[in-house]
Amino acid sequence: MSKITDTIADLLTRIRNASRAGHEQVEIPGSKLKLEIVKILTAEKFVRGYEFVQDDKQGILRVYLKYHGRRQPVLNNLQRVSKPGLRVYAPASKIPRVLNGMGIAILSTSVGVLTDREARRQRVGGEVLCHVW
Repeated sequence: MSKITDTIADLLTRIRNASRAGHEQVEIPGSKLKLEIVKILTAEKFVRGYEFVQDDKQGILRVYLKYHGRRQPVLNNLQRVSKPGLRVYAPASKIPRVLNGMGIAILSTSVGVLTDREARRQRVGGEVLCHVW
């Protein structure tokens, strides 16, 4: 069994693959940061919902995927920006816009995990975790 070094990239890849395969839900090993990212995806209506299932270890995060009409995934893409080998930080004045506001950037800031819109509103910068559209 191999050790996953970038758990956020693993989360995004699992959701992307399950969405493209047309699955109703996907299960991911849980963590606080992953839970915050999934809360944002739910609030921004990219996924239907989520549930955190306790087990003997770290817990399981069950994410319910969302589709339009003929099983077209609502999520077009999730892209990891800041990686363990190359961290990407943005000050409040230079937070990236994803597809001119059609997508969102998720940032880890000093006040918690926020969308790009919310981080601009609160005037806080941070680590750019991923782009979602």
